[in-house]
Amino acid sequence: MPLMPVGDATTSEPEAALAAPSSLDPRHVGDIEGALGTVGHRETPAGRSRRARLRLLLVIIGPGLIVMGGGNDAGGVEVYTQMGQDYGMKLLWTLVLLFPILYVNQEMVVRLGAVSGVGHARLIFARFGRFWGAFSVIDLFIINAFTIVADFIGVSQSLSFFGLSTYLSVPLTAALLFVAIIGGSYRMWERFFVFLVILNFATFPMAFLVDSKVSTSAEGVLPTLPGGLDAGLLLLVVAVVGTTVEPWQLFFQQSSLVDKRITPRWIRYARIDLGLGVLVELVGALVLMMVAAFGLAHTPAAGNFTDLSDTTDALSAHVGHGVATLVALALLDGSLIGANLVGLTTTYTLGDVFGIRHSLRWKMREAKIFYGVYGVLLAVSAGVVLAAQDHLGLLIDGVEALNGVLLPSAIVFLLLLSNDRAVLGPWVNSTRQNVVSGVIIWVVVTFSLAPVVTTFFPDLSLAVILVTLAICAALGIAAAVLLWRRSMVRGGGAATSGATSGVDALTDPAGTVRPPGMSRAAWRTLLAQRRADWRTPALDTLEPAPMSTARRLGLLALRGYLIFAVVVLAIKLVDLAMHA
Repeated sequence: MPLMPVGDATTSEPEAALAAPSSLDPRHVGDIEGALGTVGHRETPAGRSRRARLRLLLVIIGPGLIVMGGGNDAGGVEVYTQMGQDYGMKLLWTLVLLFPILYVNQEMVVRLGAVSGVGHARLIFARFGRFWGAFSVIDLFIINAFTIVADFIGVSQSLSFFGLSTYLSVPLTAALLFVAIIGGSYRMWERFFVFLVILNFATFPMAFLVDSKVSTSAEGVLPTLPGGLDAGLLLLVVAVVGTTVEPWQLFFQQSSLVDKRITPRWIRYARIDLGLGVLVELVGALVLMMVAAFGLAHTPAAGNFTDLSDTTDALSAHVGHGVATLVALALLDGSLIGANLVGLTTTYTLGDVFGIRHSLRWKMREAKIFYGVYGVLLAVSAGVVLAAQDHLGLLIDGVEALNGVLLPSAIVFLLLLSNDRAVLGPWVNSTRQNVVSGVIIWVVVTFSLAPVVTTFFPDLSLAVILVTLAICAALGIAAAVLLWRRSMVRGGGAATSGATSGVDALTDPAGTVRPPGMSRAAWRTLLAQRRADWRTPALDTLEPAPMSTARRLGLLALRGYLIFAVVVLAIKLVDLAMHA
C-alpha cells in the first residue's frame, strides 16, 4: 500500500509536527524504542547527569552495533580465516587500514539518516533522478541476492560441523529468520539481534587457546605482500575490503536509524554506537585471523585454505574440538545476522523507492509487500544453496570481491549526498571530512583496479605494480590537497564546519559558514543550535542537485569501469574454479 509523506491523515498532529518533512512512513515517527528502553520523542540530552546520559546511550545503541556485527558474516569469517591460514598475520595491515574507512563511511550514513528521516535510496532518487537511482539500486539488489546465498552457505557449513544436514539446516534457518521479523515490533527485532552480536563475544577467547603471540601479530601492522604480488593475493585483498566495508551496510544502517526514529539531537550517541560496532567487527576479524594463523602454523593445512569446512576440521585435528566449535559458532552467528540484515536492506530499499510501507513496526498483514519480498529472498537463497553444492567456498570469495569492486560507486553517491546543503544543512561534511573521504575513494578504486590489471597483464613484475600503486596513491593525495586549498580560498578560510565551495556566510541558507567577526566559541554554540533544529525539507520541494558536465562524465566513467571490472572479476573466478 503506497504511503503519503508523514503529516497526512495517517499521522497524529503532535507527531507530524516533530517529524522530518521528508519522511515517508508514518511508523518512522514517535518515541525511540530500543532494545534496552525508550526515549520520548520530546526528550533532549541537555542537562542530564552522567548516569542519565549512559541510560540514553544504552537506548540509542543498536543500529551501529548490529550492522557491524553483520559485517562478520559468512564472507567475513571465510576471508579472515583464509588470510590467517594462508598468510599468517602478515595481512593484518589491511584491517588497520580499513578501520578509519569503515567509520568515516558509516558516520556519513548516520548523519544522513538522522537528519533526513528517509533511507539512502530515497535520497539518491530524489536528488539525482531515476537514472542514477536505478544505477545505484540495481547494483545493490544484485550483490544483496548473492550475499544472502553466501550467508546461507555459511549456515550450512557451520551446522554441518555439528552433524546437521544441509537439507535440514538451511530451510530451518530461513524459517527462523522470517519469524524473527514478523512480530510488528522494532524493539523485539533489535533485542534479538543485539543478543546475537553479544553472543559472538563468547567466541573471542579462542584467540588465547591457540598460543597466539602479540609480537608476531604486531609485525603484520607493517604493509607487506607475502609471497609476492599476484592476482590471487590481490583478489583476496579486494575481498577483505568487500567483506569489511560492504555497500549494503550503507543502505541498511541509514534505514535502521530511520526506523528506530533517531533524530539529529541523538547523532552524538549514534556515533558512539557506530564506534562500538566498528570495534566489535574488527576485533572479531582479528580473532579469526589469529586462530587460523597460530592454530594451523607448522601444520600441513598452513597455506592450503580451501573452504571453512576443511579449516574447522584441521583446527579440530591440530588444536582441539573446542576451538573448531567456537569458529563454527562464530560462522553461524555472523551468517544469521548477515542474512537478516541484507534481506532487510533490500526490502527497506524497495520501500524507499516505491513508497510502500517499510517499517518493522507494521504487522505482517499491514505490510504484505515488505514482509513478502523478504520471505521470497530467503526462500530463493535457501533453494540456490540446496541446488548447488559445488565451489561454495569460491562463491563466498567471489561475493566479497564483487562487494569490493562495487564499493566505489556506493561511496561516491554517499560523498555527494554528504555535501548536499539542501539535504544536510549545517550537517554537511567539513573540508577535512571531504579530504579523508576522497582519499578513501581513491584507495578503494585503486585496490579494486589491481586484480583487473594483473588479470590482463599477469607477467608484470612486483616492482612495476608497486610503483603503479604508489603513483596512484600520490595522485590521490595531491588531488585531495588541491581540493582542500581550493575550498579554503573560495571560503576565505572561514569554514569551520562545512565544505565551502564558493559559499560565504551571507549566501549560505543552511548556516554552515562562520559569519565574519564572530568568535569561534560563539560560532560553535550557534552551530550546535542550528544542527539540533535542522531537518531535511520535503524532498519534492528541493531543487535537483546540481549535475555539471564534469560530474556527469565522471559518474559515467565510473559506471563503465565498474561494468568492465565486474566482467574481469567473473573471468578470474571462472578461471579459479576450473583450476580448483
